[in-house]
Amino acid sequence: MRQRPSPATLASATPVTAATEPPLLSCWLESSPASVEEQLAIDEAVLDEAERGLRTHRTVRTWMADELVVVVGSSSRLEQEVDRAACHAAGVRIVRRPTGGATVVLGPGCLMWSVITPYPYDMPSVDTLHATTLSPLCEALATAGVPVTRQGTSDLTVGEQKVSGNALRVRKHAVLYHGTLLDDFDIDAAMQLLRHPPREPSYRGGRPHTSFLANLRQGHSQLEQLVRDAFQASTVAPPCDSSLVTQLLADRYESVAWNTRL
Repeated sequence: MRQRPSPATLASATPVTAATEPPLLSCWLESSPASVEEQLAIDEAVLDEAERGLRTHRTVRTWMADELVVVVGSSSRLEQEVDRAACHAAGVRIVRRPTGGATVVLGPGCLMWSVITPYPYDMPSVDTLHATTLSPLCEALATAGVPVTRQGTSDLTVGEQKVSGNALRVRKHAVLYHGTLLDDFDIDAAMQLLRHPPREPSYRGGRPHTSFLANLRQGHSQLEQLVRDAFQASTVAPPCDSSLVTQLLADRYESVAWNTRL
């Protein structure tokens, strides 16, 4: 049996009835300074709360790392995608996220965005999830004069250069969709810390990171507002359960066994 929402949660959300699907309303979750590990744990904690019916609105948030960190996909193999010697020499941590996709480097100038959506009824197909999540973001960027296009599975590009890579985790009743928006990022860092990926979209054509990736040059505040506008996230969301974040850090994101398991 799924856990019922608490009174505090219900006070900030429209009740869901079995008779009709709820409107897809969005809430904005403010982010405080935290490590990459903590930010990933927050994403998964919010996903868990949505899965259990504790969040009935879509939750939208952004954050930015204050130092370089390599973040590998849930099924990524370190030796294939990461130059571990270079990371060690540069003092760059390696963390594993809960979503799929290839390895990325995060750091100052790379805005992370997350959308956690409850699906108490029918779960859409993965193709539909990509389309319905990325299309509003493309439209919002277009209003700022940035003509982005979706290429590959879930990349956003300007011309033939990638400005956003995205990934998702699908549970039975909720989806975490998150990704990057390169704005003023040190693209050379990707070249130094990552290997050429073992799989790539056809439009990449074997190009190295330095000619494949590009920055949007919109500014942190502008990009954050565009994400907020894209998903119409005006209502403030309640914070997630801090004890759940602590547990996820211990079990996953600060665990050597989790981060180096493949």
